[in-house]
Amino acid sequence: MTTASTLARALRTGALSLAVASLLGAGPALALDKVRAGTSGLALLWSFIEAGSKVGTWQKYGIEVERLEFAGDAVTQQALTAGSVQFGFGSGPGMAYHSKGVPAIAVAAVAGPPFSFALIVGPNSRIKTVADLKDAKIGVTTAGSVTQWLARELSRKQGWGPTGITDMPLGSVRTQLVAVKSGEIDGSVTTAESAYFYEAQKEARTLLLFGDIVTDFHTHVILASTDLIAKNPDLVTRFLKGWFATVAYMKANRAYAVKEAAAAMRYPESIIDRAMDAQFKMLSDDGAWNQAAITKVSSSLVELGIVEKEPPRNMLYNDKFVPVQP
Repeated sequence: MTTASTLARALRTGALSLAVASLLGAGPALALDKVRAGTSGLALLWSFIEAGSKVGTWQKYGIEVERLEFAGDAVTQQALTAGSVQFGFGSGPGMAYHSKGVPAIAVAAVAGPPFSFALIVGPNSRIKTVADLKDAKIGVTTAGSVTQWLARELSRKQGWGPTGITDMPLGSVRTQLVAVKSGEIDGSVTTAESAYFYEAQKEARTLLLFGDIVTDFHTHVILASTDLIAKNPDLVTRFLKGWFATVAYMKANRAYAVKEAAAAMRYPESIIDRAMDAQFKMLSDDGAWNQAAITKVSSSLVELGIVEKEPPRNMLYNDKFVPVQP
C-alpha cells in the first residue's frame, strides 16, 4: 500500500471518528440542576412552568423544574422553611414572611397590577357600575388574603375608606358564587378565568378587572431560599432567566400558551384565550422591582395583619438579581 493511500485511509478514519464523536458526544452530557418550586394557590400563570419545560426554556439554562402546588402563601412559606422547595411563586404580600423569620426572600417580580383578579356580580344584579358598590357585601377567600385587600383598596379608590365595601371571607370561589346566586352577597373577588367561565355559563357578570383600579402593585413574586442565594447565586440567576425566557416564549406563542393553560386548568380554550390577555398585561419581562408597587405592597401588610409595622425594604426583597425601577 502506498504512503498516499495509507494517509487517505487515516484521514477517512479520523473523519469518521470525529463524526461519531459528534453524534455521541465527546463526553458525558451535562446533568441538569434539579430544583423544586412551590406555587401558591390556583393561577393560570403556574401552568407556564411545565409548558416551558416541554419546549426547553428551562433546559436552556441547565435546569429541570419540579412544581409543587400549595393551597396558599402560608403553605408555600412553610415548604421554603422546611427546605422542601428552593423557590416559591407567591403573592406580593407574601414578601413579608421573610421579616417574620422565613429563610426565603423575594428575588424578582412576576407580575404587576392585578389584572388576573376580577370582581363578579350576579347576572341580574342591581350593581351596574363601580359606583353602585357602596355598602355592598363582597366575597373574598380568607381574612388576610390578597382578595380581601383588593376589595378594601377598591373601596378606598372610590373615596369610601377601607370599609365602604364589606368584605366577607367565604373560602373557595365556588362557595362565593353560590352566595352570589342566593343573594347572600352582592359580588365576589375571583380570578379572571373563573369570572369569564361563570359569565359564559350565565351564572355571573364581570364588573371589572382589578388591574384597572390598582395600578401600582406586585401581584406575584418569585421567592428564593436565602441559603441557596448565599451558596449558589448562579442557580438563582439561571432560574430567573429560565422563567423570563418562558414568559417570552408564551407571549410569542400565544396559541401554545392557551392550549397548555386550558389543559392544566380544565377550562375551555375560549375562556383561557380571553383570560390570557389579562395575564400578558401584568406579566413582567425582566422581574424589575417597582418602588411605587413595593410601597403599595408594604402598606397592605399591616392592614392584612401579616405584620404589625411595615418592614424595611431589604427585608421585603433582594435587589441583586433584577433591575430596580424608581
